Amino acid sequence: MQHAFLYLHLGILLAGFTGLFGRLITMHEVDIVWYRMLFASLFILPFTGLPKIGCKRIFNIAMCGGLLGLHWILFYGSIKVSNVSIGVVCYALVGFFTALIEPLFFHRRISRTEIFYSLITVAGLLCIFSLDPRYRFGIMLGTISSAIAALYSVYNKQVTIGVDSKTVLIYQILGGLGVVTLLIPIYLGIFPPSQPVFVLPAGSNLYWLLCLAFFCTSILYLFQIMALKALSAFTVNLSYNLEPIYTIILAFIFFSEGRELNASFYIGISLIILSVALQTIRSIRNKKLKKD
Repeated sequence: MQHAFLYLHLGILLAGFTGLFGRLITMHEVDIVWYRMLFASLFILPFTGLPKIGCKRIFNIAMCGGLLGLHWILFYGSIKVSNVSIGVVCYALVGFFTALIEPLFFHRRISRTEIFYSLITVAGLLCIFSLDPRYRFGIMLGTISSAIAALYSVYNKQVTIGVDSKTVLIYQILGGLGVVTLLIPIYLGIFPPSQPVFVLPAGSNLYWLLCLAFFCTSILYLFQIMALKALSAFTVNLSYNLEPIYTIILAFIFFSEGRELNASFYIGISLIILSVALQTIRSIRNKKLKKD
């Protein structure tokens, strides 16, 4: 059990580095995501192969991968035009969008409590909106990214029932790579690039990309699988609420981003942490009630 918690928190720490790699890699966001998926598939494929499942399942899982890739592109775009902390804070809106999207997929009523807690996150984001106007475009990209991440998580839950997790991973990465390749021209048409795209990674960019693909995609997912062998999915998902906090702390340490942020940011992030804490307490209470 202790080893499982170690794997879990090592995985969360690796997830915290994802945003930092987006800052360290100086390439355009579409290049970062394309190469991330390419290198990750090369790392994973020898261990998983291409298991045989139905064509419809493969297509649906590939579409999930496309949503994941688009989420990554917008997430890194947010970081590029603002900073790591802003991009990660926007990711906290995933809960709000999930509370709206999930009931539509699973035909249940929208939870007023979930909406209330998520609105606390929105209030926090509005506080952060009072930052320098140069961050607002980054917040917009981050908000769209979080909406797509919520859609991905709900759709993924629906189409991967009964499929081995390693099979899901390889088809999502490969499918996502294909979908992202098709989406890149559209994305560049909507958001014209301010730097060269379709460039080969070299030097430090290649090194950081390999680290991103290996540690924050392949190894991160492996740690999740190892943790899930001994821990419940509830415990794992709940623990990942720590990821934005880890990322912001790392950004403060490595990039001194605390100097760029004012009191409104800290008020906003306090509200977001409060929202996460309230949702965590509610989830624990619901789990205890189900046991009783």
